[in-house]
Amino acid sequence: MAGGTSRLQASRTMVPMTTPILNGKVAVITGAAQGIGYACARVFVREGAKVLLVDFSGAEDEAAATLGPAAVPHHADVSREDEIEAMFAAALDKFGRVDAAIHVAGTQGGRSPEISAEEYDRMTATNLRGVLLSCKYAIRAMLRTGGGSIVNFSSVGALNVEDRAPIAYAAAKAGVHSLTKAIAVEYGPKGIRANVIAPGFTLTGFTRKASPEILRYMSAKAALQRAALPEEQAEVAAFLASDRASFVTATVIPVDGGWSARLA
Repeated sequence: MAGGTSRLQASRTMVPMTTPILNGKVAVITGAAQGIGYACARVFVREGAKVLLVDFSGAEDEAAATLGPAAVPHHADVSREDEIEAMFAAALDKFGRVDAAIHVAGTQGGRSPEISAEEYDRMTATNLRGVLLSCKYAIRAMLRTGGGSIVNFSSVGALNVEDRAPIAYAAAKAGVHSLTKAIAVEYGPKGIRANVIAPGFTLTGFTRKASPEILRYMSAKAALQRAALPEEQAEVAAFLASDRASFVTATVIPVDGGWSARLA
C-alpha cells in the first residue's frame, strides 16, 4: 500500500485548467494551515481565488507565506463565536466580499469506553457548533453581494459507523449534514449554496503518525485500496465553490474512494 501511495504522489501533478475556476473569488478557509485545509488554500489560490487562511495552531502566517500575496493569514478559534465573527469581518475588510466559506477546522480524539458530557462538549464545540456559527457569519457576508458557496467538511464516519471514530465525533459530524441541508433550503432562494464533503481516510500530518499497520488497515477500507491525498479533497471543494457547481446544493459528497459503498 505504501509503495502504491508513493508512486501516486510522485506521478500526480496538479495541472491548472486554462481558465481558473475560482478567478476573482474570495474564500474564507478554516483549519487552513495544515492537512486538508492547507490543500484547499493551495488549490483555491491556484484557481485564482483570494484566501483568508484561518487557523488556530499559530502556523497560519507561515502557511500563508508559502502561497504568496493571494493568501492572507488570520488567527481564530472557531469554537468561539466572537472570533468567528471577527474572521469574516477581517475578510470583508481586506477583500470587500466573501464568495466561498470552506469550513475544514475540526477536532479529533481517541475512542472512549463510553460517551461522556466532557467528550461531547469537546467534540461538538468545533465540529458542530463551530461549523454552525461559521455558516451564520458566512451567510451574513454572502447576502451583501448576492450569494455564495458554503462547503462544510464532515467525515465518512458520519454516514455510517466507523469503529475507530468516537461516538460524539460521529454524532457531531452527522449534525453537520443536517445543518448544511437546512441552510441550503433556507438560503437557496437568496443565492447561497451549501454542500458537505465527507472525506474518507486521508494522508495528513495527523494520520501519518499512525502505525504502519493502522495505515494499511485504514487505507484498505477504500474500494480503490489506498488513502486519499489532501489535494483530492481540495479539488472537490474548489469545484463546489465554483460557478461550475451552480446547480449543486444540499448534497453530502463522500470523497472516500468508495469506502462508504461497502456493507461492512
